[in-house]
Amino acid sequence: MPQSAQTPARDVPIRDAATVIALRARKGQREVLMGQRGAKAAFMPMKFVFPGGAVDPEDAEVPLAAPLPQPCARRLAENARPELVPALAAAAIRELWEETGLVLGRPGAWPDAPADWQGFAATGHRPDPSALRFVFRAVTPPGRPRRFDARFFTLDADTAIRGDLEDFSAACDELSHLQWIPLPEVRAFDLPFITEVVLAEIAASETGEAPASVPYFAQDEEEQLFRRLGGRSPLVS
Repeated sequence: MPQSAQTPARDVPIRDAATVIALRARKGQREVLMGQRGAKAAFMPMKFVFPGGAVDPEDAEVPLAAPLPQPCARRLAENARPELVPALAAAAIRELWEETGLVLGRPGAWPDAPADWQGFAATGHRPDPSALRFVFRAVTPPGRPRRFDARFFTLDADTAIRGDLEDFSAACDELSHLQWIPLPEVRAFDLPFITEVVLAEIAASETGEAPASVPYFAQDEEEQLFRRLGGRSPLVS
């Protein structure tokens, strides 16, 4: 919903969100899936971004085909309501489906799927978060028309996605120019600052496993924090 003209930007509520960094290997190098937001988008217009978006109320009620793996679930639960953990996993799968048409799920009938999930259910799958790895958390700074507390998940698309990785025909129109971009070339695109930070972390990691600690990037009007979830002290304070 667009921000009210009477609501100061600093009063915009922070919404929980999930973002998917889908990776695949081609010709000896990793590629990441990204798309471009529209010129009229209220948030990050014209920027190349990962698929993702806010958690919907129905996401908390979605029956997942498998649990989110540890230690990801435990780290997601830090400073969060217990029911938010499966909701974040569900939101990641739903946003990936809506914005790219790619299915992260297990075969199975789902006759009672919520309204926002009926297109996914029609593919003959139930959402399966077992391949997601929680790797980054960031809060949108004040002054933006929308603010999110976003959790970023990596995904090995080659092993986890059902179907053709080049088939985006079922995607909605929220992202255009969907494409797999080699990691060494991605910074030539118009990226949000936080996306560049996340990509630097991803490029430095050689495995798809959950990291030893998860970077947490937070900004407010007086300070910028970049700390890690998992028991380590703040890197910057």
